[in-house]
Amino acid sequence: MRILTYFIALIIILLGITFASLNSGPVTIHYYIGQHTFSLSLLLVLVFAAGSLLGLMVGFWLVLKLKVKNYRLAQHLKIAEKEIQNLRAIPLQDRH
Repeated sequence: MRILTYFIALIIILLGITFASLNSGPVTIHYYIGQHTFSLSLLLVLVFAAGSLLGLMVGFWLVLKLKVKNYRLAQHLKIAEKEIQNLRAIPLQDRH
């Protein structure tokens, strides 16, 4: 299993190196107050990393909201079950 992991990591590294060598042309990014020149491969990696980070943050936010909602629903369920147990413990009274 460890050899397979190393092999996959080696393939990914080789693909990254060939990607960087094939896309090494300069690209100028114009900001509102200036400009900067990057290699195309570096720019693509940076944009991909920024998109991944943004996606992880949004995903974390959604999961956190669902966990809070799940916790609140679990608390409501505990209260309802306790109330049902209390109602079942009360003896029935016949008023006839």
